[in-house]
Amino acid sequence: MQRGRPKSDRLGKIRSLDLSGLELLSEHLDPKLLCRLTQLQELDLSNNQLETLPDNLGLSHLRVLRCANNQLGDVTALCQFPKLEELSLEGNPFLTVNDNLKVSFLLPTLRKVNGKDASSTYSQVENLNRELTSRVTAHWEKFMATLGPEEEAEKAQADFVKSAVRDVRYGPESLSEFTQWRVRMISEELVASSRTQVHEADSPEKPPEAGAAHKPRARLVALKRPDDVPLNLSPSKRACASPSAQVEGGPVAGSDGSQPALKLEPLHFLQCHSKNNSPQDLETQLWACAFEPAWEEGATSQTVATCGGEAVCVIDCQTGIVLHKYKAPGEEFFSVAWTALMVVTQAGHKKRWSVLAAAGLRGLVRLLHVRAGFCCGVIRAHKKAIATLCFSPAHETHLFTASYDKRIILWDIGMPNQDYEFQASQLLTLDTTSIPLRLCPVASCPDARLLAGCEGGCCCWDVRLDQPQKRRVCEVEFVFSEGSEASGRRVDGLAFVNEDVVASKGSGLGTICLWSWRQTWGGRGSQSTVAVVVLARLQWSPTELAYFSLSACPDKGIVLCGDEEGNVWLYDVSNILKQPPPLPAAPQAPTQILKWPQPWALGQVVTKTMVNTVVANASFTYLTALTDSNIVAIWGRL
Repeated sequence: MQRGRPKSDRLGKIRSLDLSGLELLSEHLDPKLLCRLTQLQELDLSNNQLETLPDNLGLSHLRVLRCANNQLGDVTALCQFPKLEELSLEGNPFLTVNDNLKVSFLLPTLRKVNGKDASSTYSQVENLNRELTSRVTAHWEKFMATLGPEEEAEKAQADFVKSAVRDVRYGPESLSEFTQWRVRMISEELVASSRTQVHEADSPEKPPEAGAAHKPRARLVALKRPDDVPLNLSPSKRACASPSAQVEGGPVAGSDGSQPALKLEPLHFLQCHSKNNSPQDLETQLWACAFEPAWEEGATSQTVATCGGEAVCVIDCQTGIVLHKYKAPGEEFFSVAWTALMVVTQAGHKKRWSVLAAAGLRGLVRLLHVRAGFCCGVIRAHKKAIATLCFSPAHETHLFTASYDKRIILWDIGMPNQDYEFQASQLLTLDTTSIPLRLCPVASCPDARLLAGCEGGCCCWDVRLDQPQKRRVCEVEFVFSEGSEASGRRVDGLAFVNEDVVASKGSGLGTICLWSWRQTWGGRGSQSTVAVVVLARLQWSPTELAYFSLSACPDKGIVLCGDEEGNVWLYDVSNILKQPPPLPAAPQAPTQILKWPQPWALGQVVTKTMVNTVVANASFTYLTALTDSNIVAIWGRL
């Protein structure tokens, strides 16, 4: 208090107090002292080292609180400030979107958070709260119906709270901390209410209608229209309506052993990359998307990052909500990639960070701490545009960038420092003879070999870090027929289907090639040009247009690719490769084709578009396709 401003020994008269930049720790906030500030309305605690706020500060008249640039990891103590109207929490890297929602729930009088209007977050919380209350209530009714008369009420009610937290789910995975927190609160309120009802039922003077009424269950519907979206979206996040997807080429199970078609339906069509947030923008080209790594082993993610134009968006596939949006004026983003880091705080606590790398036209890599909502590092990687990037599966901090300068560079982004900034270092430079378009660490040895699809073909590099050379040329070029005439053809699609099988596209019109890495590499000898060992060819669009990227869902053995008509081609590769040899020489038909659903936009039907890339999450529950017309299309598996 002696170091703060203003200087005063009449604590009960102080209305505004600045304690910023004093290197304060949580234990320095003495409730016995601060509770004497009975008239305090504005408190600045920013730029300190606070990890928590004491629960009993007693500042009941506080209206403005600034806690920016601290180490806060929890916001529940803010409920002691019921009159708070303005709150600043920027620069607390361990706070996430879950904490923003908790703040809105705990402080109903709040008008501004981090300088922005809090009303949109309130609307989001209200909708989440409504749906969670409905689901917990339904779970309660079902739970109570299964109880026998001999079971103890106290134990049963405690079991109900545990089961509700475990079983009631709603909303995106990234909001699970908030939703489980609210589910526990709602469950405990229901239990307390039931105890009150039992007590009242034992009292003859109380009428039966005195018990608390349950809210009716909300009807669950697919979110396909703007009116169905449970949260208020800004104009830049609007959804387009769509009819059900048409499916072609979907064989049914029969005597030939074919698999039934996967049942997918269109859920959301979003224009979230619009230039200047214009709803008229149907021209921004969208190029790449990637699903966030799951937070738990064996789990799957429903959060996808998309890029195109000057924006990177993070979207929840279940609800169609744009959770975060990062814009860099003057940039055009071409690629995104995720990694998960385990960061240790100054207090020794471990925190998991999901870091998103985004790059494009300006040759810069931006490292985004998505949940905290800020850019925590920029790598000046190349002097020309970056076509693609990917993290190494073997090292979470190793990042490959591929540029139009005909170089691939391996970076170590390192771990963030105490200011939550990255200092990247360059590990390797790989020279290419043509522009690299796709990067693919070899699945069986990701720390030893890197594949790249380039304008001039498919190449492989030795990326082992125990070798002395820090600048390397292509070790092997792969060709897709016995003759040399196939050499030099563009490869614009590349993905490992499993540890052996590679899917590549671009070497032949209208086909996708499946080839064996193990057999091809094992038979190369000392040759620098090697013909791949083809396992099968897949029928694809006969278009001469390029740069439709393919992807694979290794856990399901599925290959995906878009085309120039807005269709998504799906191939059950695991089933194709089970067929007894020799496989037919003719290209194998797709398992099914998702036809472009022709959504409405600007009062008219978007009859067709180009699907530049399509990616599914690991469990194949959601599929995201990016188009040439500023539409993100999301399908869900039934």
